[in-house]
Amino acid sequence: MASAPLLLPLDLEGAPADARAAGAAHARDVAPLTNMKRTLLHAPPAFDALMTWYPLRDAVRAFLGERATTLFAHAVSAETDCLICSTFFRRLLVDAGEDLDALVLSAEEAELVAFGRALAVTPHRVPDAVAAPLRARCTDAELVTLVAFGALMVATNVVNNALGVPLDGYLEPYRRAEVPGAGVSA
Repeated sequence: MASAPLLLPLDLEGAPADARAAGAAHARDVAPLTNMKRTLLHAPPAFDALMTWYPLRDAVRAFLGERATTLFAHAVSAETDCLICSTFFRRLLVDAGEDLDALVLSAEEAELVAFGRALAVTPHRVPDAVAAPLRARCTDAELVTLVAFGALMVATNVVNNALGVPLDGYLEPYRRAEVPGAGVSA
């Protein structure tokens, strides 16, 4: 069961001008404003920092592709028990036609998912056996970009979890049924 939010998403109508401007620009140029983004807009520099997620995601998608990028982000988010992000990525996978109860991963995707989960659990050092397959097939720039994207996913997950950001209504149908004693996984 989710706890009460530490603070509520910002009401943009009464918000400071810099928060309103950042929110309006993002909604116009990038993506709709979610509860997480409106919560971050309480501090526009924090919003700006975490919204670099979009160019990092685009850079990762350029070498991994859409599905693998989503699988990686979901793995990080599920491992950190981030209700918002894991549900967001569940939505992307379900809407793309994936059966999450019978998800089939290629060997490369399985390695990527394992890397994402390990990064979420042990960011100070991903075990060599988990990192080696990615090191073998990624360029230096790709590996740095992937790790930075994963780290930003972890940061986003921490913000959502620590502040208790409420799940957006549009994500409710994609929410995984909670199992007593278990976190948000697949």
